[in-house]
Amino acid sequence: MKVVLLYPEVYDMARYKEGRREFPPFGVLYLASVMEQAGHQVAIERVTHTRTGLDLTDYDAVGFSLASSATYGLMLQARRNASLAPGALVMVGGVHCNFYPEESLADFNAHVAAIGEAEDTILELLDHVDDRDFTGVAGVVFPGEGQPVRTPPRVLMRDIDRLPNPARHLLPTEDFVLSDRLAGTDVRMAHTMFSRGCPFPCSFCAVAQRRMQYRGGASARAELVHMIEAYGIEGFAIVDDNFIVNKSKVADICEHITDLGLSWSALSRVDTVDQPLLDKMAQAGCIEVKYGVESGSERLLKAMRKNTTQDKIRRAVHMSANAGIQAKAFIIHGYPGENTETTRETIALLRELRPQLGRVSLFRFVPLPGTEVYDNALLHRVHGTHVQPGFDGDWERFHIHHNDRHWWGTQTDWEETQRSYTELRNFVEAEWGPQA
Repeated sequence: MKVVLLYPEVYDMARYKEGRREFPPFGVLYLASVMEQAGHQVAIERVTHTRTGLDLTDYDAVGFSLASSATYGLMLQARRNASLAPGALVMVGGVHCNFYPEESLADFNAHVAAIGEAEDTILELLDHVDDRDFTGVAGVVFPGEGQPVRTPPRVLMRDIDRLPNPARHLLPTEDFVLSDRLAGTDVRMAHTMFSRGCPFPCSFCAVAQRRMQYRGGASARAELVHMIEAYGIEGFAIVDDNFIVNKSKVADICEHITDLGLSWSALSRVDTVDQPLLDKMAQAGCIEVKYGVESGSERLLKAMRKNTTQDKIRRAVHMSANAGIQAKAFIIHGYPGENTETTRETIALLRELRPQLGRVSLFRFVPLPGTEVYDNALLHRVHGTHVQPGFDGDWERFHIHHNDRHWWGTQTDWEETQRSYTELRNFVEAEWGPQA
C-alpha cells in the first residue's frame, strides 16, 4: 500500500527570525519506519505556507500530522488545497489531535483520528482501508451515526526499543544533519529521541503524555552508530520533553555511548539532576544541559506548578559547572501574575548565576492549547482561547516565537508586563547577546 504523511515545517526556537528549520518531524518519521517495516511504500511531504497544493493522487492513504496548534490552520489549508485520489483513506493525528480529536476529525473531513502513540494504531488502520471499520482499533475516533465514535484508549507500548530507527532516509540529508546547532558549536550533528513523556504537571506545558518511556542504552547506541556510519555525525542533541527523569535509565544510555566520542546536549528540570549523574553524562560526551528554569520568582514557579525553587536552580547550575557541562536556561516571561517585582527577581537570579550560565533563551508566555492554564482560562484571567467568545479561527496566534499578544489580565497588567519584559530582555541581551 502507498501511504504519504504530511507534516508542518517547524522553525528553530533560537533562530526563528532566520527561518531556520529545527529538528525533524519525529512523529511521522517513526510512523513511516514501522509502515516500511510492515511492507508499505511510504513518502513524507513537508507543508509550508507556500506549499499546500500537493498532488497526492498516487496514494491509498494520507496522514496529516497536527504537530502543534499553531500550525493547525496551515495543515487545514493543505487538506483543502491538496489533490487526493478518490477513496483515499484520510487520517489525522499528532499533538493537536490528541487534545481535540473530534474537532480535528470534523475539520479535516477525515475518516479517522488517532489519539496518542500511533505506531501500532496506524498499521491497524491500514488493515481497514477497504472496509473502513475501525471499531476494533484502540485509541481512535471515527464518524458514527449522529456523533463520532471514540474507541477505548490504546495501552502505551512497554518496550519502545522494538521500534525501528526513525525513517530519516525519507528526508533530504540537509534536513536532519546540521551544523551550528549544538550548544553554540559547529559540530556536525543530528537530533535524537531517547524517551517519551514527562510526568510533571507544569501548567504551561502541552506535554503529549505523562508516563515516561525510555529506550535502553543498546538501542540508543545502535542508532548513533548508524548515524556515524551513514552520515558522519560528530554529535547529537536529545529533543525529548524531559530526558533526565529516571537516573538509572540515563546512566544506562551514558554507559553504552561513552566510547563513541560524540558531543551532545539534553533537556532537563533543575530538580532531577545530581552530581554523580552529571559527571557520568560529561564522561559520555555531554557538553550542555538545557534547563527549564522559567522564572526566578518562587511565587510564579509555584503558580506554574513547576515545584522548583531558586536554591534548586542554583544547585543544578553549579553542579553542571562542576561536571564541566555548560548550563543553558529557558525563561518564560509573562505568565499570569508576572509584574515588575517578579521580573526583577528573575534578573537578580540570572545575574547571580551569570559566571556559570552559558546561554539563556527568553520566551514570552503563550497559553498553549491543551495546557492547564488554557483549559482553566477564567481562573488564570486568560482570554483569546478557541473556546471563548470572539475566537477568529487563527490558530497561529498560539505560536511560541516572538508572541506579544495581550493574553491575560487588564490593560494595566499588560502595560506592566510589556515594560518588565523589555527590562528583562535588555538585561539578557547585554549579558548573553541578542535574542533572535
